Amino acid sequence: MKRQVITMQKSKNLSIDEAFSNFIKKSKIRNLSDETLKTYHNHYKVFSELIDNATPIADVTSDTLDDFIVYLREKRKVNDVTVNTYLRTLRAFLYYCMDCGYLKAFKIKMPKVEKKIKETYTNDELERLLKKPDVDSCGFAEFKTWVFENYLLGTGNRVSTALNVRIRDVDFTGGTITLRKTKSRKQQIIPLSATLSDILSEYLAYRGGEGEDFLFCNNYGEQASVRTYQDLVRKYNRVRNVNKTSIHVFRHTFAKNWILAGGDVFRLQKILGHSDLTVTREYVNMFGQDLQMDFEKFNPLDKISKSKKTIIRM
Repeated sequence: MKRQVITMQKSKNLSIDEAFSNFIKKSKIRNLSDETLKTYHNHYKVFSELIDNATPIADVTSDTLDDFIVYLREKRKVNDVTVNTYLRTLRAFLYYCMDCGYLKAFKIKMPKVEKKIKETYTNDELERLLKKPDVDSCGFAEFKTWVFENYLLGTGNRVSTALNVRIRDVDFTGGTITLRKTKSRKQQIIPLSATLSDILSEYLAYRGGEGEDFLFCNNYGEQASVRTYQDLVRKYNRVRNVNKTSIHVFRHTFAKNWILAGGDVFRLQKILGHSDLTVTREYVNMFGQDLQMDFEKFNPLDKISKSKKTIIRM
């Protein structure tokens, strides 16, 4: 009993900084990704702009979070989506502290956010982006970026996932691509379309490389950074008079066109690597007027009505 009292006293005297260090240590033990740990550090740094690191963790309350939300909106000038991103990180940290008995438990509610329709590439923009450059006259960087954009549109991969694919992961015979590093940290096998297979085959004929090499590398044949390919895509798109330059827009475009083509939402979930179907279902709701295309063609009421009219005329 005496030992438990001493432990409780230490917990009450624990500073926010000390509690966060314990949280990071536990996160590493849980084998969370380096990207996740980096996000934790970056978001905690912003939280530290409002709260002194030496403040006892036991002093943090729901009012502290309310102050943080106001700080983000008024001082940092961030939108509600970004506010929620910060709060998700802080919630993971504070719930850990509650489980450890560092502070009294309280519920952390996320502010409601109006979900906007996500931006996608139009068919006209895709035609410009996917028009094959002249391999005899263009530089390799341009050709590589063209291949990369075809890959993104043909797989729906996140950029970090795409840049972790090695040449050996592309099975041209079996028609699959093995994704060994994903956001969920679960390996996946996705289909390799015939069109993308031809493009990658030609690309590798120019690129060369061994099976262990990264499919999309930097100028030195090593793993490329996300920033490098963001810059390549930005420059490539602007040369083709496409103002949208986000790599992630290709993922949205893949999902949108899959749905509009009548693709199965369950298969889409597997291909995109969503752990929860609700995340995938958001894509069904995000495209607004686009889903009205050919509505009467697929709507059962309209199909039955047209069928009746055809019978009456006969």
